[in-house]
Order: sequence, then structure tokens, then C-alpha cells
Amino acid sequence: MNYKIIDIDKYYRRDVFRHFSQDCKCSISMTSHLDVTNLESCSRNTGTKFYINFLYVLAKALNSREDYRMGYLWRTQQIIVYDKINPTQYIFHEATESCTPVYTEYHNNYECFYSGCVKDIVKAKQSQEYALDMENHPNWFDASYISWLSYDSLHIELPDGYLYFMPIVNWGRYREEDGRLIMPVSVRLNHATADGYLLAKVFLLLQEKIVEFTR
Repeated sequence: MNYKIIDIDKYYRRDVFRHFSQDCKCSISMTSHLDVTNLESCSRNTGTKFYINFLYVLAKALNSREDYRMGYLWRTQQIIVYDKINPTQYIFHEATESCTPVYTEYHNNYECFYSGCVKDIVKAKQSQEYALDMENHPNWFDASYISWLSYDSLHIELPDGYLYFMPIVNWGRYREEDGRLIMPVSVRLNHATADGYLLAKVFLLLQEKIVEFTR
């Protein structure tokens, strides 16, 4: 894990950061719908898992901008940018109706990421533990699949004073609309490091990375 320290006086969002980290501490979230028709078709044609393919596309999109890789070192009150962020995914156990967190390392190389993710899922299915270890995984972001329904809105709340900058992303089942497969995706960001543009940009990047992946 590597990172660089941000000089707040030279940070391009310094005034907005100061306002939303001091005067009005809050987060912003949005739910939008992605067209995943081509991603589903690509996954089916290649015999690969749609879930893992989307997780890869998501991690690739979030790693493409420093704005989504920011962190806060509360002991020194420093703002940092990680060299990369990795997805914390969740594996559901039908028997116990509980989840096991899985720390999967992001690799830009698709084959490397896919094989590692498969191994992580197999291992997690053998465990019933909810063993989150955020202290030792500061550059991991939440990526959670709500597989039971296709929803229209989802909101994630964190304490206003908690300067947690990692993205929190949820997505639900895709559904068919006018011959296309549409999937709800929800993204939560801290307002100190992101505004409406950066929030909307996540969805635009996701659609862009899906096109690149399936081309």
C-alpha cells in the first residue's frame, strides 16, 4: 500500500474541502441505472461470471481518478491519495443468511484479477465469519451486491463527523427494459472530496469501462 500526501493549500478542491470537512460535514449519494446488456452477453459468451466482471469494471473505474482514491489519516490529519484501491466484496451464506467480507486485491490485468477473485470467493464460502479488518485495509472500498431485487433508490448513512473518503457502492439485480438489461447502482461519496459532478462521473466511467471491456 502506497500513497502520496496532498498539500491542502494546492488541492484543487481546497475551499470545498474545508467547507464540507469543517462547517457542513456530510456525504452525498446517488442511484442510477446502467445498461449492462453487453456485459451480460460478454460474460455468457466467454463462460465467465457477470458478478466478477462487473466488480473488475467497477474497480477499474474508481481507480481511474485520484478523487476516488483519497483517504484521511486522522492521527496526523493528513489527506492522502492511495496508489490504488481494492474492493471489499461480500459473500452471502444461504444457510445462515449472513455475509462474509472478502478483501480482493485489484489488478489492472483482468486475468490476474479474475483468478484471484474466484479464489477469494471459494475461500469465503467456507467461512461464516464477519471479520472486517478496516485498520489493516485502509485502501479498500465497499462493493456490495444486493442480489434479491432490482431497486430504484438506496441511501447509505455515516456519522456526519466521520471523514471516510472511500467510495461505498451497491448494486442490485438487473432487469429487462425495452429489450435491454438495466441494473441499479448506488454510490456514496464524502462531500468533502466529491461534488455532484464527481458523483455522476462514477456512473459515466462505469458505462465507459463496460464499453471498453466488451469491445
